[in-house]
Amino acid sequence: MFWNRQVDNAISRLKRDVQAPVRVVLWDGREVALHDEPRVTIRLNDASTAAALRKPSLMALAQAYIDGGADIEGDVRDAIESAEAISRAMGAKAGREPSNGRHSRREDRDAIRHHYDVSNEFYSLWLDPRMVYSCAYFQSPSDTLEQAQEQKLDHICRKLRLARGERFLDIGCGWGALVIHAARHFDVDATGITLSEQQYELATQRIREAGLRDRCRVELLDYRDLPGEATFDKVASVGMFEHVGLANLPVYFGTVKRVLRERGLFLNHGITSSDVDNREVGMGAGDFIDRYVFPKGELPHLHRAIHDMSAQHLEVHDVESLRPHYAKTLGIWSAAFERNLEQAARLSSERTARIWRLYLAGCARAFEQGWISIYQVLATRRAEPGLTGLPLTREWMYPR
Repeated sequence: MFWNRQVDNAISRLKRDVQAPVRVVLWDGREVALHDEPRVTIRLNDASTAAALRKPSLMALAQAYIDGGADIEGDVRDAIESAEAISRAMGAKAGREPSNGRHSRREDRDAIRHHYDVSNEFYSLWLDPRMVYSCAYFQSPSDTLEQAQEQKLDHICRKLRLARGERFLDIGCGWGALVIHAARHFDVDATGITLSEQQYELATQRIREAGLRDRCRVELLDYRDLPGEATFDKVASVGMFEHVGLANLPVYFGTVKRVLRERGLFLNHGITSSDVDNREVGMGAGDFIDRYVFPKGELPHLHRAIHDMSAQHLEVHDVESLRPHYAKTLGIWSAAFERNLEQAARLSSERTARIWRLYLAGCARAFEQGWISIYQVLATRRAEPGLTGLPLTREWMYPR
């Protein structure tokens, strides 16, 4: 009786305080619509799942779905919007302070493999043919994902002013799309590094099939173990520094400074916190990502990233926000994942597919709402006084 009374109280609060396009159906057949025309139904399959209604947060509601205590009928994006409205109205907490946790080589390797080594086939279900797992660059709303990803690769190479014969490094190279593009179209000597064995194997295969082994390679290597000094003319890092940890940003940018020649260009493309104090996304969203998707991930605010770059003699020249581009990219990924949901579960597990279904749709919502953002930051290694030699305008980045 006490338990049912708590559930009844939670339902009453939902009716009173929440406007969202959702119908909630309880295990005993009762239901409550939080909108005159609900677009999505969330079914709670057993009494124990009611805990998610008593103290709702994005984490609690997501966990109920992941564990099979709840099911979604309808568009998952509408379900995410509804979960946000419920969490916000019911007083879910703001994000926690950054943990500044330890990031040993083994811990970082395990975290990367947890995320990226689900399987190459799993990722190929919803990524573009090159398997570029980072924000695309849309020059027109009608661009396909494949077009936008090629435009992103080209945009990075142009920003770095890649030239024939230069030595180019991609830190966190994924399945090799950027190093292959740079070697093929800009005739550079390209090296990529990753901690994911599955990424390493497929990238190496693709380099071999492209006939680029003489000037393109991928190594299974931690960024901290990169050898040498001033060994590269240009360096890029795309979707990598989110894994580094706030406390390790000086080490990360210090490594870039060490391996980059004087006056060489560095482009950092990464997700950032929208909170100036670097707190995680609130209402339980950050907890969900840390537990299920990106273990030990930490997002710095833009000012923290630029501060730590500048402290390593990396002079910033250009900052470009890609937040609208990533909202669109994630929307396309999420829609592709929905079309291939059953196959995703076969390639991984029902539970893993549920996690990724929420993650992709939730991240699209997060970028749309500005809970998080993403920036490309272009800098020069300038340890010695003097000008950098770059053109006076940025026209080189945007060809006519």
